[in-house]
Amino acid sequence: MKERILLGAHTSIAGGLEKALLRAGELDIATIQIFTKNSNRWQEPDLSESEVSNFKRIRDLLHINPVISHVGYLVNLASKEERIREQSYRALVNEVKRCHTLGIDYLVIHPGSHGGDGTHVGTQRIVHALNRLYDEVGTDHVSIVLETMAGQGTSIGRTLEEIAQIIDKVHRPLEPGLCLDICHMFAAGYEVRSKKAYKEVFEKVDAVIGLHKIKVIHLSDSKKECGSLVDRHEDIGKGMIGAIPFRWIMRDQRLKAVPKIIETPHDRENLSLLRAMAVEGGEDDKFENRID
Repeated sequence: MKERILLGAHTSIAGGLEKALLRAGELDIATIQIFTKNSNRWQEPDLSESEVSNFKRIRDLLHINPVISHVGYLVNLASKEERIREQSYRALVNEVKRCHTLGIDYLVIHPGSHGGDGTHVGTQRIVHALNRLYDEVGTDHVSIVLETMAGQGTSIGRTLEEIAQIIDKVHRPLEPGLCLDICHMFAAGYEVRSKKAYKEVFEKVDAVIGLHKIKVIHLSDSKKECGSLVDRHEDIGKGMIGAIPFRWIMRDQRLKAVPKIIETPHDRENLSLLRAMAVEGGEDDKFENRID
């Protein structure tokens, strides 16, 4: 089989978990991200044996690898309310179990929001929850991946240093990985629109966390300017980041083995554009877009 670019999309599970895979097949993508349940509710329906077997069968048939889950939006391990922290922890435990049952490789989570108690306190709460998870449940078959955030409100994860503080304090060897969300990082103040800035950002990722810990990349342009701290996704090349940095990402050999997931308004158009960007010698090469 011809090697496919590790490019994918967040696909909907409306109609059943296997529908997300079938939608991926229609898009001809190699990897996907999904929610395993309604992302805006605490309710967690049980998985039937037929759901699990169909999911695994269709995944194998379509050669989709890896499959990535994104934890629900209500989960907040850093909450100032103990009740919410405990409910979030139980939801995370159940999510890890669902991922294990379904054979899902990575679980992306937002670090959380401290609600005014401060980043240090919020970070301690996240570390406690993740260490508790590893001690009580284990995640041998599911890798937890912390997503970089735009910095809205009291969210944790705006800086690479904040993510590193979590990773470094979680029990080894099961330390979390890193999900680089390009839109979020740009909104948080990480400039990537020049060769120099792009190189500096990835040098910082390597120095603070390590390039080898990047497990997932979210690709979206940004409706808002660099440093706005506002999370608003846009189609590739139509926002404030522009097209060229995404060409660099698609051609960066250091990132070749990292699954890249679009979180944009229009799947087909963005996937087509990114595939074209990944190919050397095409029309895109009239731009000064190499980083070597």
